[in-house]
Amino acid sequence: MSRIGRMPISIPDGVSVEIHDNVVEVKGPLGSLKRVFQPSMKIKQEDKQILVQRASNSKFHRSLHGLSRTLIANMVGGVTSGFQKMLEIRGTGYRAQLKEKALMLQIGFSHPVIVTPPEGIQFQVPAPNRIIVKGIDKELVGQTAARIRAIKKAEPYKGKGIRYEGEWVRKKAGKTAA
Repeated sequence: MSRIGRMPISIPDGVSVEIHDNVVEVKGPLGSLKRVFQPSMKIKQEDKQILVQRASNSKFHRSLHGLSRTLIANMVGGVTSGFQKMLEIRGTGYRAQLKEKALMLQIGFSHPVIVTPPEGIQFQVPAPNRIIVKGIDKELVGQTAARIRAIKKAEPYKGKGIRYEGEWVRKKAGKTAA
């Protein structure tokens, strides 16, 4: 039995969970999330807990058991406290700023790059070299942060570009004079 999959998910106060067949909808103070799960996963709500059970012990069901439980736990955590990813920009003249809700990046290209947030995502720029991506859907927050980082990844010679906060970029030695 999956150690992660068999752990119950506690439902905090102010959060309501509705389970219909294989559709789980979680509503909380920050918003609501809805997700369709594999029909073979049995999702039950008992008191203030959610339990996920699998149909059989096959490899397919074992792989979905922990995943389904973690996705529901992320939905509950998202509607209560939300998720965020922090990015930092390194490089001379590289900076970010908010233009209405969109993010405008000046990162060494001949033109500024404008990133519009998907539905449910907010950008914050506390400093010109820091970006915070916030939202209630953990998957969407991570995907949006990865999309921003992919615009200009930190290069290995000088370390210029966009990276996650705390990410270590292994630097290469440049050419040496002979």
